[in-house]
Amino acid sequence: MSFFDNDDFYSSKRPARLWKDQDVMKTKPFTSGRSSRDSRNLLVIASACSGAILMLLIVLIVVSLRANTTVASSANGVFNASAPAVNNGDLIVNAAQKINKSVVSVLSSKKTDLGTLKQLGRGSGIIIQQQGNRMLIVTNNHVIEEGTDFEVGLFDGEIKKAILVGADRISDLAVLEIEADKDAVVAEFGDSSTLQMGEAVIAIGSPLGLGTSTTSGIVSSPKQTIPVSISGDGEPDWEMDMIQTDAAINEGNSGGALVNMKGEVVGINTLKIANLTVEGMGFAIPSNDVVPILEELMKYHKVKRPLIGVTMQNLQAFQGTEVLKLPENVKTGIIVLEALGPAKDAGIQSQDVITEIDGKTVNGILQLRKYLYKEKKAGDTLSVTFYRKGEKETVNVVLVES
Repeated sequence: MSFFDNDDFYSSKRPARLWKDQDVMKTKPFTSGRSSRDSRNLLVIASACSGAILMLLIVLIVVSLRANTTVASSANGVFNASAPAVNNGDLIVNAAQKINKSVVSVLSSKKTDLGTLKQLGRGSGIIIQQQGNRMLIVTNNHVIEEGTDFEVGLFDGEIKKAILVGADRISDLAVLEIEADKDAVVAEFGDSSTLQMGEAVIAIGSPLGLGTSTTSGIVSSPKQTIPVSISGDGEPDWEMDMIQTDAAINEGNSGGALVNMKGEVVGINTLKIANLTVEGMGFAIPSNDVVPILEELMKYHKVKRPLIGVTMQNLQAFQGTEVLKLPENVKTGIIVLEALGPAKDAGIQSQDVITEIDGKTVNGILQLRKYLYKEKKAGDTLSVTFYRKGEKETVNVVLVES
């Protein structure tokens, strides 16, 4: 978690202009043959008449406006002169109250060699389903990853033991199971595809383990593609389409809910960009991407994806490429560090450099994964072209289920 220095705020509002007193134009005295008293009488009469005429005009204008307002309102079946203003604060309160009993805190621990528990992660979760005497909860995979023991804290402070139903590193989602609670509420999911830039949302979770709290903001962008490193080596090897929001997302908010003003979950809060030059950039997995993953995790305890069977590294990140004896024009591709399963069966070996799949140029691991997961399934055949000791070869790999 990063802490940011306070920004300096500047106002573009100009100071009020100081106006100098203006000289009042002086009128010349009447030069007619009337006496000054007559002139004063005429001025009084003229002023009175002008005032009466002005008042009459104002009355006529007001009556006309009221008549027009009444006609327009009546035509629409509304009898108030103006519609009541929507209080955004009330919408936020209502949304928070609706989702509050559905959001939980999640604690992940691991048993040590001494038999004690070491805390690994703390985050948030959302109750997504009740099945008889059990409830299912979604959270982020990185909250529970490598954990062996899990606990869930409900909205009322009650702590329940949880078991892991399924987890998926690629989507960064996981499902936990707890004993059902009579006061807890299953969250309602909304349609994330309808989100608009500037739409009001709230982020609710358990930041820093302090208990459930809510922050508010807007949808900064309904869709941002964020590169991530699944392997943890700092090299982007996957991309996630995410909702960007300026609602504060802090450590412990991971796995919590991004909620619209209807109280519907439209995203799973997952990450923020922590940088001294960046503020207010949080990201949530869209609900429309979450739901199909959850269905697989609940049914199969994993997400079924095709597996090629290679441990790999981007050619661009490899030191000492001269040992690979590649043609000079080959600058990008994927180095096979180890071949297993279907790749090994097809004849692929360590230090082969993959440059094409199904006849399409592949520049790195990210491109290969996206093609496999979006275009292929287990049982399909994948044509793999690679260089081995400077020679170009092509083999067919029968993909298996991961």
